Amino acid sequence: MKKLLVIGYVWPEPNSSAAGSRMLQLIQSFQMDGYVVTFSSPAKASEHAIDFEAANIEPVTIELNSTRFDDFIINLSPNVVLFDRFMMEEQFAWRVEKYCPLAIRVLDTEDLHCLRFARQTLAKGNSNVIQKVPKESLFSEYAKREVAAILRCDLNIMISEYEIDLLISTFNVPSHILAYVPFMLDIPSGNITALGLSEREHFVSIGNFRHEPNWDAVLILKQHIWPLIRKELPKAQLHIYGAYPPKKATQLHNEKQGFLVKGWCENAFEVLRQGRVLLAPLRFGAGLKGKMLDAAQCGLPAVTTSIGAEGLYADKKNLGTLETCLAIDDLTKFAQHAINLYENEELWHRLQANGPAWLRQRFSKKNHEAEFLVTLNNVINKLDDHRLNNFTGSMLLHHSMKSTQYMAQWIEAKNN
Repeated sequence: MKKLLVIGYVWPEPNSSAAGSRMLQLIQSFQMDGYVVTFSSPAKASEHAIDFEAANIEPVTIELNSTRFDDFIINLSPNVVLFDRFMMEEQFAWRVEKYCPLAIRVLDTEDLHCLRFARQTLAKGNSNVIQKVPKESLFSEYAKREVAAILRCDLNIMISEYEIDLLISTFNVPSHILAYVPFMLDIPSGNITALGLSEREHFVSIGNFRHEPNWDAVLILKQHIWPLIRKELPKAQLHIYGAYPPKKATQLHNEKQGFLVKGWCENAFEVLRQGRVLLAPLRFGAGLKGKMLDAAQCGLPAVTTSIGAEGLYADKKNLGTLETCLAIDDLTKFAQHAINLYENEELWHRLQANGPAWLRQRFSKKNHEAEFLVTLNNVINKLDDHRLNNFTGSMLLHHSMKSTQYMAQWIEAKNN
């Protein structure tokens, strides 16, 4: 019996964030390959977490800096350990390596945190221009920690081709430890049945408020973009959805301005199926933006930035691109394009019509799942050779894990 242990940064919430949806997709791929799945996390319980029993997943709460985890993993004896974000690799990888040395250590990066935080730093105090991140900004403490975690792992699941290229060209990460696994979707053949422009109303924005790029986008909408749209479309409304809205967000709600902060919604797809244009003015971030794929599945064209569209259309196989959104970085032009898309039926329907073929071309579950499982099984079957070809990772594992181990043991002794 093959066993997968997931060590989660948080409990997965597919209805709250793209990260939660993606984690569930990965787990289902392992299950399809015959794995029994245990999901563990030191995080607090979440009211929006998935139904673990229905998903056939065993949930286990674990502790940081505790020998109880050692007993747990020895008894479980997993074949594969999947770390959810590099912080979990830092905390638990030395214990996995010590007590289950033959387990394949896989890191799901979600997105490159060092890239996201470098972009966030550049965005501070600059409300209208998206800047290219210089190399010196990338070489941060975050990068040193994150890239070290990537090198220590046997395999790293990458959601974006852009970030794979960045790791190889900028940080010299070996390509054989990187696996491209974007969002994996089951898209039926033919066109997606969706409402047309005349049957829809309102601009829509959606995203978990705890994710800093989403909160920044709401502020950009409020302060810069929405006043320009409202001036041209005085009866238009913007409906903003997202889990965990803080008070500072709900205070932005203004009926007279048509700026409506709706907060949590039970079913994001139902909201997106009714909207006319999705607005996603993301000034920083990384990875793939799940809201863009959700919108395309619902027949909803979008206006976003180059960062919002990053990784969506680049195709190394030269299959061409089928755009489902407009990408503009200048905020004044962003508003103009949003107004045009809201009213231009020909443009709107063209972007909507591109959705099904684009989703099948770029994010087919069948294709990406099969490729990932082949890659994973190749690592499993040739583990010794695979690790020998990553001496830097072995060296980092030896030195970094010792220091992490001693720190964890010191904290545990201090707590006791």
